[in-house]
Amino acid sequence: MKIKLLISLLLLPTALIAQAVNPGKQVDTQISSYLNPTYQLTLDAAVALVKQARVCASDLGKSVTISILDAAGQVILISRPESVGPHNTEASRRKAYTAVSTRTPTLALSRNTRSNPDAENLANLPELLLLGGGCPLWFDGKLIGAIGVAGGGSPENDDLIAKSASIQQAGILTKLN
Repeated sequence: MKIKLLISLLLLPTALIAQAVNPGKQVDTQISSYLNPTYQLTLDAAVALVKQARVCASDLGKSVTISILDAAGQVILISRPESVGPHNTEASRRKAYTAVSTRTPTLALSRNTRSNPDAENLANLPELLLLGGGCPLWFDGKLIGAIGVAGGGSPENDDLIAKSASIQQAGILTKLN
């Protein structure tokens, strides 16, 4: 008898809380005004993007470090061959971060800031790196992350390698359509 009473007392708050929830469309309307649907890059997508970029790098005879970040600027994957200097790890991450935070390929951003005195101070922001090799990643017109490439021998090579990392069949692109 005591056990039944104890179980009933333990379950009573759960039953009362469940009764307090307001079910129905009113809750759905409130939720939809607070949340946006988003897409997340998976680790499988990051691996595929790195593989795609490595094909281009190999065609150029370059060994590069590649970083894939999500839309919030968090690292999903960093890939660095043994032959690439360790400074390229941070450079590739910061290029990807710059691309995702500005929604702009870093080569274009770098060139635009040099020609625009009002944008010169972007180079002084702690995480931004205004060197070619960072490119935003898009799906269905929405920013889903970025790729950063370092070690390709020039900003143009890094930019070309980064832009090659599209997964067409999945709709993951380096250009906004």
